[in-house]
Amino acid sequence: MITINEFSAWITFQLSSIIIVGIPLSIFIWSIKKRNKAIEKLLSTYWKISILFLISLILFIGGVDFSLLILITSSSLMTIGVWFWTDINRELRGYKITNALITITRAWRWALTFISISFLVHSFQDLSCLISINTSECLKWSEPSKNLSQIINQLFNFLFGANFTEPISKFLGLFALLIYMLGLFQWLIIKLPRSGRNLGFSNYEEN
Repeated sequence: MITINEFSAWITFQLSSIIIVGIPLSIFIWSIKKRNKAIEKLLSTYWKISILFLISLILFIGGVDFSLLILITSSSLMTIGVWFWTDINRELRGYKITNALITITRAWRWALTFISISFLVHSFQDLSCLISINTSECLKWSEPSKNLSQIINQLFNFLFGANFTEPISKFLGLFALLIYMLGLFQWLIIKLPRSGRNLGFSNYEEN
């Protein structure tokens, strides 16, 4: 029997697929069409950060114990990433509420914040899952990654004629995590001190 906590976690994952992927992809395409450099730059940076969310799902498939910790970290980083930049925030404040692209972008940032907080609250209810995902109490966290596992397995089988097994998923997930962490440390040490909270864009469109 599904508990309220398990159902709530399931709903959160279903919403996350829309808010983390569907809506920002639509906004990104829209911003390119409208030539809004601020939103385009914001979403380009968002996609780079959100790679960690995909890595966390691959780690879930590989049964890596700290997968949930990476997922919570990724959702937090994505939320910070859409609010962090002072020049983007200043640009968005300059638009009127009648601008549909900007209004939807603002609403999406708040929705992403809600999802991030929801993941955080659910993880506090299952603190043991942060360090060990391979227990019966933590199965609800691994459930959403099964659909991704099937898609990747079909693609992997088509390209290489082999199944996307748990050991392969674990290796690829950990390797991708290492590359991501190296890139993050490089940004923190080199780029952040140089540019600060200025994302750097040039928007030639009229507000």
